[in-house]
Amino acid sequence: MMNFCNLCGGTLSTLVPEGDNRIRHVCGQCEHIHYQNPRVIVGCIPIWQNKILLCKRNIEPRLGYWTVPAGFLELEETMAEGAQRETYEESLARVNITYLHGLYDIPHIGQVYSLYMAEMENAEFGITPESSEVALFDAADIPWEDIAFKVVKLALEQYLQEGRRKDGQPFGL
Repeated sequence: MMNFCNLCGGTLSTLVPEGDNRIRHVCGQCEHIHYQNPRVIVGCIPIWQNKILLCKRNIEPRLGYWTVPAGFLELEETMAEGAQRETYEESLARVNITYLHGLYDIPHIGQVYSLYMAEMENAEFGITPESSEVALFDAADIPWEDIAFKVVKLALEQYLQEGRRKDGQPFGL
């Protein structure tokens, strides 16, 4: 909830502005409309020798649960650049983006996820302030009950159901 205008400091009201169809925060002094839009989350499903790199969260939300490396897109970077940056920040892994795996809308928390498939450049990775543990998993060993977010579980399941290893064999669950 916003209380004050970031332009003039005036008090905000919630109302439907003229010509709009949604409740917005509007400044009573300068009449500036403060739009609140979804945040873009970017990340990767990093692969090394047919294994998936996962990170155990060292931060809230979902501290202690596993996820793919992902985070908020920054200004002045493409989604793919952001996914590479987040992967390095959370796992110290360097990756090459191969393709966009999926876009996922999560309207109840105002987020849009953009997850890419990526090949790791080498087997180097490690813990970071954001990840207490980082590990490679075979499909059969993914800790499904400890995956942090439903969208990550969905993306992993879709990848494993649709994907094939480099040798042409299915991953299987």
